[in-house]
Amino acid sequence: MRVLGAGLPRAATTTQMIALETLGFGHCYHMRDLLGDMEGQLPLWEAVMEGKPDWEAIVGKSQSTADWPASRFYKELLEVYPDAKVMLNVRGAEGWAKSMRETVWAVYFGESILRHLCAVRERVDPLWRRYIDVLTWFTWSPENGALAPAEDTFTEEGMMAAMERWNERVKREVPADQLIVWEPSEGWEPLCDFLEVPVPEGPVPRTNDTSAFQEGIIGGAIAQVNQWWDRRERPEEGLHGATSR
Repeated sequence: MRVLGAGLPRAATTTQMIALETLGFGHCYHMRDLLGDMEGQLPLWEAVMEGKPDWEAIVGKSQSTADWPASRFYKELLEVYPDAKVMLNVRGAEGWAKSMRETVWAVYFGESILRHLCAVRERVDPLWRRYIDVLTWFTWSPENGALAPAEDTFTEEGMMAAMERWNERVKREVPADQLIVWEPSEGWEPLCDFLEVPVPEGPVPRTNDTSAFQEGIIGGAIAQVNQWWDRRERPEEGLHGATSR
């Protein structure tokens, strides 16, 4: 393990992942690893909840990490990999709060279609239910949530303050000579200088905007509900409100 991400979700973590892999620090462990293999990954993160983490099993084959849930545990991972450098990816508070409100936050709170579809998926997809339990514990729970208290994030001021608290915590806990605070708009140079690698050609990539996040989560929920619906026992009579065949 060479680089540990410590930044919050919606702070260009997918851009961070692509940047690290472009610079030769792949594979980069990212939320994609958990969502792409929930059956295999969830038991490992549930063990973290139980105080029995196996970090080697989770990230041991990777050279870097970015995004939740790994960045939530940058401090614990730094104890396992003390020579790793730490990358705190950041963005402006207002832009971050708006992005969070329309994406990650909306999975758990509010009255958006995103929230309601995720709630339905919890009822028909046991893996999604477990995923939500794990991420709630890591992010919002009073005891362990990185952005707790969750109720504070219902205002824009509270959301931005939660971000600032997290970023200041990282700066306080990571030795200054092992930490870079990086925003993609700064370009490759400061990151490459910190990681001691050549600067690649072209700009830093920008990916995973709000609409892409919403499309992925909503599409996944609809797909799971459709699978559940296709497996149901189909009554032949009394179809109140159903369209005619």
